[in-house]
Parts: sequence; C-alpha cells; structure tokens
Amino acid sequence: MSSLLILAIAFVALTVIGTPLFVAVGVTTALALYLIEIPYTLMAQTGYSSLTPFPLLTIPLFVLAGRLMEVGGMANRMIAIATKLVGAYRGSMGLVTVFACMLFAALSGSGPATTAAIGSVTVPAMRKDGYDVPFAAAITASAGALGSLIPPSNLMIIYGLVSETSIPRLFLAGLIPGFLVTVLLMITTYIIARKRGYGGTGHPFSWKPFLNAAWEGKWSIGAPVLILGGIYGGAFTPTEAAGVAVFYALFVGLFIYRELTVEKIVDALRFTALLTGILILLTPTLAFGQLTAFYDVPTAVQQGITSITENPILVMLLIGVFYIFIGTFMESLAQIVLFTAVFLPLAVSLGIDPVLFGVFTVITCEIGFLTPPLGANLTVAARISGVSMERISVAVLPFILAYIIGMVILILIPDLTLFLPDWVYGVAK
Repeated sequence: MSSLLILAIAFVALTVIGTPLFVAVGVTTALALYLIEIPYTLMAQTGYSSLTPFPLLTIPLFVLAGRLMEVGGMANRMIAIATKLVGAYRGSMGLVTVFACMLFAALSGSGPATTAAIGSVTVPAMRKDGYDVPFAAAITASAGALGSLIPPSNLMIIYGLVSETSIPRLFLAGLIPGFLVTVLLMITTYIIARKRGYGGTGHPFSWKPFLNAAWEGKWSIGAPVLILGGIYGGAFTPTEAAGVAVFYALFVGLFIYRELTVEKIVDALRFTALLTGILILLTPTLAFGQLTAFYDVPTAVQQGITSITENPILVMLLIGVFYIFIGTFMESLAQIVLFTAVFLPLAVSLGIDPVLFGVFTVITCEIGFLTPPLGANLTVAARISGVSMERISVAVLPFILAYIIGMVILILIPDLTLFLPDWVYGVAK
C-alpha cells in the first residue's frame, strides 16, 4: 500500500469519527513524517514560524474591532442608515439585512461575526414583518458571508500569507466582486420576498429621514473610510489599520455613543479569543502543506487535471466544484492552507493571476459557510433565529445559487477582479 493511500485513509478515518480537524491533520502529518523518515522537529519549527508573521496579528485585531463596533452601537446605526435608504417596499427588511452586512463586512473581516452582529437585530425585525423565519435566517447567513470577501478579510490575509501574495492587492480585488455578490443577493431576496408577499409596511424612502440617520451614524460610516482609506492612502499597513480600528471602536463606543462598558469590552475580548482560537489549525496544516512537496502532490494534481483539460476556465470550475464539496466538512482556514499549495501552482502555470485565484478561493469558502454539516454561518443563524440548521439549509439554497453565479461571472470576466489592484498598483509582474 502506497504512503499516500495510507495517509488518505488515516485522515478520512479520523475525520469521520469526529476528531477535531487540527488533531486529524496533526496526526496525519506526524504519520507522514514517520513514513518518509523526516524528524518530528519539522512540526515544532513550523508551529513556531506559522504564528510569527506580523500580518497574522491583523486577524484578532479586526475581529476585536468588529465586536467592539457591534456592542458599542455602531452596528445598530449602520442598520438604521440601511433601513432609511431602502425604505418600506416588498422585501425591504431583507434588503436592509444584505446592505447592512455589506457595510459591517468592511469592519469585521469575518463571515460568522458579520452574521452575528447584523442578524441579532434584523432577524427579529424580519420575523415581526411577517417573514418566514428560516428564510430570514438564510438571508442573514448568506449576507454575513460577505464579511470574508469585502475587505478587510481574514481569509484573504491567510491566503496572502500562504501564497506570498500582496494583501493590499487582495483587499482591493475583493471590492468589485463583493459589490457584485451583494447585488445578486439583493436580487434573490427581492424576488423571493415579492413572490411570498413579505414586508412592504412602514414609510417609503425620503431624503430627510435618511440624511438624519446618516448624520447620526456618521461615526459608523467613518470607520471603513478610515480603515480602507488609510491602507490605500499609504498611511498605514493592514496590520496597523487593524490596530487603528480597535482604537477607533473604543473611542466611539466610550466617548461618542457611550454604549461601551467594561463588561462589554471583556465580552468582546472573550469573543475574539474564541473566534481566533481556530488559528491553532495553522501549525498542522502548514506542516501538512509542506509535506505535499515531498510527495510531489502539486505535480500529480497538475498532470491529472491537465490530462482532462488545459482550458483555464474549465480548470477553475473543476477546482471550484472540489472546493465547494470540501467546504461542507472542512474549516475555511484549513481549506485555504492545505489546498492553496496544491492548486495555486497549477493555476499560475495556466496564466491565472494569484490575486484572482485568491478571490475565487474566498468565494468558494463563503459557499462553504452556507453548506451543512459544518456551515459556520448556518450555525450562527440557527442560534440567532431559534430554528433548526436543517430548515435554514433548505432556505439558503437560492442564495448559494447567487454565489455560484457570482463565482462563474468572475471566472469568465477576470478583469472585474483585477481592475482595481492593477489600476492602483500596476499590473503584477
């Protein structure tokens, strides 16, 4: 029996019996080291080096900033702005949810965090407005996934570190795809809501209430302007921007809105620790990724796929199908670390830009947020709404289709993704 087959059986067996993913990957990596007689010190060295890159600090800082903005009143004011902007039409509260998630995504960098922050307010509002609760939860879960696409994005940071791709370029590349997917989600929401007769009560759009809400929420809107403007204006790096975001959230929450308390700050720190604890996956998955080179896995994958087709579009679609399938039971962080080393060399050999491949990878991970049994956003939405994950999984299917349509559009028209980073930084060499 070949070593690769033994490792595959070991990994699948550990996963099936419910072993935590970092343990399954770690044990499989240790077994691989034993089979090819490489010292176990590789694990220790990789563990140390995986957690030392300075940009990695960006992730917990953005998660903390997003949580502070949520409990400090900034998320509520964003929802108020979105509500006044949309007005009272069919599906208006669903559209508000998508739009508010898009705004908050520019603060949190995390799909589950965005779902929790916006959904805790909008799901009860949609229930009151007559929405079917699983549908309301599905809107929130799917729109919350925008937190991983619209910059700043934690998954883009991980992809940038693993692939050695410019993080600012990745952030810029996510803007147009983020708006595209937002529009697709809003169209899906409107069509279903109009067909079922949801919403339509309240006051239609008028300028005065919107301008009043915008003025009251000016500090909330100022956050993404400060963060992204500072990065692309050259004032600070993405990591420094995350630190600025935390300071800004504390300042606004304590001295402007005065809704932050010591208890809320402690809760935000606890939430950040729990959510970023998933970074423990980096050590075994990076070591496993290094081992793929010893087993010549990238070359084998490249030969296998190119024997079927060398058309870049078809190759991207094949990889997309694989990513969506694997995302049903694997954490997005592990998915990026493990498979970027396998598929990126193939993509680059076919002339696909690493930045485009990064945005494509993140979109497939977003679909993974919405597919059971793992489905991180589904889990958060189920907790908020009080309905079963199974019912939300059915209601979310039209939104998954919207994401797939967005993914296909970006594969067919790569300039939508690459236009902004190429315009700002020049075409990558």
